[in-house]
Amino acid sequence: MAKQNVAEQLVDILARAGVRRLYGIVGDSLNPVVDAVRRHSGIDWIQVRHEETAAFAAGAEAQLTGRLAACAGSSGPGNLHLINGLYDAHRSMAPVLAIASHIPSTEIGTGYFQETHPDQLFRNCSHYCELISNIQQMPRVAQTAVQHAVGRGGVSVLALPGDIAGQQAPDRPIEHALVTSLPTVRPGDAEIEELARMVDEAKTVTLFCGSGTAGAHDEVMRFAERVKSPVGHALRGKEYIQYDNPYDVGMSGLLGYGAAYEATNECDLLILLGTDFPYNAFLPTDKKIVQVDVRPEHLGRRSQLDLAVWGDVRETLHCLIPRVKAKTDRRFLDRMLKKHADALEGVVKAYTRKVEKHIPIHPEYVASVLDDEAAPDAVFTVDTGMNNVWAARYLTPNGRRRVIGSFTHGSMANALPQAIGAQFLDRKRQVIAMSGDGGFAMLMGDFLTLVQYDLPVKVVVFNNSSLSMVELEMMVAGLPSYGTGNRNPNFAELATVAGAYGVRVEKPRQLHGALKDAFKHKGPALVDVVTDPNALSIPPKIRAEMVSGFAVSASKMVLEGGVGRMVQMARSNLRNVPRP
Repeated sequence: MAKQNVAEQLVDILARAGVRRLYGIVGDSLNPVVDAVRRHSGIDWIQVRHEETAAFAAGAEAQLTGRLAACAGSSGPGNLHLINGLYDAHRSMAPVLAIASHIPSTEIGTGYFQETHPDQLFRNCSHYCELISNIQQMPRVAQTAVQHAVGRGGVSVLALPGDIAGQQAPDRPIEHALVTSLPTVRPGDAEIEELARMVDEAKTVTLFCGSGTAGAHDEVMRFAERVKSPVGHALRGKEYIQYDNPYDVGMSGLLGYGAAYEATNECDLLILLGTDFPYNAFLPTDKKIVQVDVRPEHLGRRSQLDLAVWGDVRETLHCLIPRVKAKTDRRFLDRMLKKHADALEGVVKAYTRKVEKHIPIHPEYVASVLDDEAAPDAVFTVDTGMNNVWAARYLTPNGRRRVIGSFTHGSMANALPQAIGAQFLDRKRQVIAMSGDGGFAMLMGDFLTLVQYDLPVKVVVFNNSSLSMVELEMMVAGLPSYGTGNRNPNFAELATVAGAYGVRVEKPRQLHGALKDAFKHKGPALVDVVTDPNALSIPPKIRAEMVSGFAVSASKMVLEGGVGRMVQMARSNLRNVPRP
């Protein structure tokens, strides 16, 4: 076997760990790594226009597959640009390895050109961040980085000086099998028995589900039926738990709707399943609470627990269901289902009247039509801000669709770069970026990446020429809006000039046809929809002590927003309630 340099050895390790793409921008200190990728048959170099896009794309790929993904940035400003996307990946528990190439090792500490300290810069957004300063650290440090990212779910960063990357790797490297998948974590018998006792003693139980319920839909439904429990969810749990769910009472939190808040606050026992729900003001303080999570550091950091259970949701419920007594009284469940249906019936009217004629177009109507026209297995990437509201309320999960966004980190401009990572995974699968005009403009340069690789991503820009979420924050604070207006170009014309398909929609009757045509186009496409910046009115009453700043504005908005197909779902569930 020919001798390898350090960069070649690192690329080999990434390939063995399942990495198939390395997103980034070339640069002097990164040249040995890029050249190693060029000569490796198992990994492709994906050139983007901004390193932040590289990190977001890798994070999206990791979220969709659960496998390790990778990105890279050259020394100084190059790798520094990765940091926002890496923060998002880390907070989304996406396994990503970032290569932060570095200045020559002999110049570290001298104030050299482009000198930073990446081994320090990325510590707060990674589980593992180390400098390779000697070839003898390889391959152990790289293998350790892989195992931290995969095993703990998050980011690892390797700071690699360009001169070290080009040196010959050790003759007898210490290599071992890599950890590339997660184990099943089963709680202890004592915790299972105690949880069963608490469930049996409680007259009413509510389940509140997060992204940790991925793969546990059937078990959650079986348990809900056995204990006659309403099932609410956080935003990140929506895609995993809302579909085929006759116990659904909606979503709690800043973008909440339906009866989820009542169900979580009026039960005897609240069970939090796989959620690190951050808004403790929406959780009860006078009820018994159990939390089940595979990450022990999440247990109890949002609310006071009566029982903490360390384990997978699926495995925990698998062990628990046979041990709890079946409940027969479904009055609490039926009351919450009725509240849920009534709540949705009440708010859906606000934005379903004459929306087909309203100009500028209601953004709710755009989201509703988008949901109708999208493929049943589409991947949606959603910009932070108002588009989170539309995604939460109008995208219909079915167990096949995926919805990802910057739901924990809350970054702008995530939708387009995440769509790049999602589309590289499968060019035949429909990928739709739900972009705000502000978010799209922020990383608009990487629309050219779609064109360069002929990626068939469909970008739908909700163009209200405003940073409207910030505008609402200002309104709630009693301030006049200032600095929130955007003077936008015709994004569709820009897309056309760039070599993609572009269409602008200014009237509701054009929307269905425009989306159909864009979705039929085989390459990248952009639909620039001019939406109403004043679509939402604020209801007169809300519990202000529950939220502040962004929370107040978001909560006020969604209380009167539409809810799409969820009202039909609620009506369907309500039909299952026995009549006296």
